[in-house]
Amino acid sequence: MRTWLIPVLVVAALLAAWLDDDSGIRTWMSLRADVQAAEGRLSDLREEIGALESEAVALESDAFAQERAIREELEWARPGETVVRMPPETGAALSETPRFP
Repeated sequence: MRTWLIPVLVVAALLAAWLDDDSGIRTWMSLRADVQAAEGRLSDLREEIGALESEAVALESDAFAQERAIREELEWARPGETVVRMPPETGAALSETPRFP
């Protein structure tokens, strides 16, 4: 009879702690979720840094990459080229800005 009493008491204590706002369990769970979100954002930022470093290397060493970057920034075109401007996407369909190779 006593063998089932201990697990029942443990479960009851955990449930009471979960429901009690002063116990800190909900705060701990919220902070844990915040940490996971921050780690995801950190991973995204590291990927972005890697892409920017690659672009910086290309801009330092590749004349074509320099010309492309200047033309994109100033919206210039060579004689005979046609520039097509698309309206920015809005709402849920908004995605990352396309990058040219």
